[in-house]
Amino acid sequence: SVPRCYLNKQLATVRVLKGDPAELSCTVSKDNVTGTWFKDGLKLTSMDGVVFENKGLVHKLIINKAEDIHAGKYRFEGGDVKTEASIFVEDPPQVDKVLLKNLTSVPTVAKAGEGVKLRIPFEGRGPIRAAWLKDRMELGDDSRIRVDKTDTCTTLSISSCDRRDCGDYKVRLKNDSGVLEINLKIMVIDKPQPPAGPIKIVESSANNITIQWKPPKDDGGKPVQRYLVERQQVGRNDWETLGETPRSCTSFTTNKVEEEMSYYFRVRAVNAEGVSNALESGEVKAAGKGSPGAPDRPEIISVSRDSITVSWKAPCKTGTSQIVGYIVQKRKKGTVTWLPVTNVPVKDKKLKVTSLKKGVQYEFRVAAVNAAGTGQPSDPSEPAFARDPTKSPGQVQDLKVSSSDSTSVTLTWNKPEVQDGNDVKGYEVEMRPCNSLSWTKCFTLPAESTSCRVQGLQAREKLLLRVRALGDGGPGEAAELEACAGAAAAALVSPRFLLDDTVKSFLVIRAGDPIRVKIPFEGSPEPVVTWLKDGLPLPGRAAVSTEEGSSQLLLRAAELGDSGTYTVELGDGLGKRETFSFQVQITDIPQPPGAIRLEENVPNTVTVTWEPSASEQWEKNLYYTVLKRESQKGLWHVLGDLIYNNKFTFTRVVPGRDYYFRVVAKNDLGASDPSETVQPWRIWKKKAEFRVRAQKYRGVNQNQPPRFLVPLKCHVVVTGSECHMSCAVGGHPPPKVTWYKDNRDLSRDPSYFCTNDFGVCSLVVLGVTKQDEGEYMVEASNEVGRAFSKAFLAIKGNA
Repeated sequence: SVPRCYLNKQLATVRVLKGDPAELSCTVSKDNVTGTWFKDGLKLTSMDGVVFENKGLVHKLIINKAEDIHAGKYRFEGGDVKTEASIFVEDPPQVDKVLLKNLTSVPTVAKAGEGVKLRIPFEGRGPIRAAWLKDRMELGDDSRIRVDKTDTCTTLSISSCDRRDCGDYKVRLKNDSGVLEINLKIMVIDKPQPPAGPIKIVESSANNITIQWKPPKDDGGKPVQRYLVERQQVGRNDWETLGETPRSCTSFTTNKVEEEMSYYFRVRAVNAEGVSNALESGEVKAAGKGSPGAPDRPEIISVSRDSITVSWKAPCKTGTSQIVGYIVQKRKKGTVTWLPVTNVPVKDKKLKVTSLKKGVQYEFRVAAVNAAGTGQPSDPSEPAFARDPTKSPGQVQDLKVSSSDSTSVTLTWNKPEVQDGNDVKGYEVEMRPCNSLSWTKCFTLPAESTSCRVQGLQAREKLLLRVRALGDGGPGEAAELEACAGAAAAALVSPRFLLDDTVKSFLVIRAGDPIRVKIPFEGSPEPVVTWLKDGLPLPGRAAVSTEEGSSQLLLRAAELGDSGTYTVELGDGLGKRETFSFQVQITDIPQPPGAIRLEENVPNTVTVTWEPSASEQWEKNLYYTVLKRESQKGLWHVLGDLIYNNKFTFTRVVPGRDYYFRVVAKNDLGASDPSETVQPWRIWKKKAEFRVRAQKYRGVNQNQPPRFLVPLKCHVVVTGSECHMSCAVGGHPPPKVTWYKDNRDLSRDPSYFCTNDFGVCSLVVLGVTKQDEGEYMVEASNEVGRAFSKAFLAIKGNA
């Protein structure tokens, strides 16, 4: 008997970019086999761009340049063998390479107040969704910014730029074949902001005044070139230009001063785009030749609900005579007016300022007085609230033994968290032997110290040490540890989690993959670790392993029921607990949608509805793709993608043609099996009517201008649904009807479907988005006149 022919190598599915070559090949066991190729069930004898090749045992189908028509399922039959495979022609979004290089390599520069328009043409299989993003947020239309898209390009328009528009932008083009992301940069240049203040008086004498400032926080995108300095004498209205300084110099000295005279100063920054607004100083007084200098900044000694006590030191420069007292002034924080506290100079260098308003924040300054007059005031004190100090400081952080020897132990710690009203004024260190209950004070340290050395200990002597922060409200909570001279000490460390970027608060796991979560922590003694799921013990399949400093959860094969909230709890055995929770979402390739229903709600359209996929119960990012073909074995074409409801309307139905529809559920992991219609959908062609046209005769002129019998009504619809607007119009001759949105003609916009059936006019908005919100107008016109009707469409989020 003749041996049977069999396959040495089967056909393999190929994915190819549109325009690239593609090849299917198989190998049989006999070299005299006559092969036949089929595509989508139909026998291939010849096809544009397709070559059939047979060399010995190898049979090939070669496509020189793949196009959409070449996509489909291919079958080779020869002798006793049969093998199948598919060719998928991918056509992802593409942008011209030269344009892409220009956009990404060179930033777009605009001046403040000018408009910017970026237009990016693209190619690829439709529909292509285009989105513009800035700082990871998608841009939408507002009073300045507009995003437009057609089938071949997308445009970003900014009507009047300002510095807020600077930054990195991203254009995302997506279709069913892939995603293209383009990174752009926009730079807006403007005049600088004012120099940063306040203006500081470095020196004020009878001969000169020196002022100092800081560079502006925003230079407007162009470097500062210089600073302009002006002066105004108190009591006058005109400003005098004193001079300029280069960009590297942020101070200015003027010798055009008069003794005991007061001035205001202001500074402006200049760049290539213009001059900034001015930074102005407070009142500056030129000192007399014999008056004293400025004291140091006053210190706040204590506060209460209606008084604040301040103290200060004498100035280094006392003038030509002895200081006889001090002028103390106050002001509310945020104001510019200084008010005297007393009517006469204060002889002491300490003053309790009374009659203050509770809860208000005050600043104080001091000026020395001698026989020559009053000197320059000091810098303002730190602002202080008039209120009773009730809070004590918090517990010091990270108390530990940094070193020890046979007779001493060195402690270090970090300051406690400072909140309003519990400032640290110092620290108290105490110790006690382990066999005693009484504590002995070792040191009282200033607020700047965060370490101390306890000496005079016995070698190997165990003792307890504690540190407390001191404040106006008393001592804070003590932090304790056990120490031993000549040995490392074990600190009592409260249990806490050591979380970083590797520990996620939300995990998405594919069903069947392992769940492995490792949580680091610290604590001394070693804390007790407890795992919970949705507040209950973990399922029996879960394995938990805890080693020194970390605990790990492992489920080897995730199931949909493993979704939920997982909680890790640390306990120190003394009632103190720390918890950390994270969410786990188990997902999988979606299940197929349910049965498809077809309806003709609007003439010459078909509305496709389907039962939701069962995966909607657990998949939040699920969406649908609707496809159609026009014969039982034709190619499938995408009608709509990224559909988040269960309905889609196809508007370009040709009467008399058969249509088949398919719906696929998708998520980030892939696509479900399709749900398809079995019977074709057809809208029958209307038969031609035979009419007898009566002879025209001249009669009474019955022309009437257009008028609306039923006007438009306002609508509120949910994102993704359909909106039907309708009205009724009369007039003779029958009026021409035109629809507008925000004064834009919708006649040629494929996103809208307009009909006019004997004066009943309808506009259908398919799959509404936030961009469809606005004012809609219908215009009816004939040779006699025009009429208008308007209504507003409001869009709200998904219900």
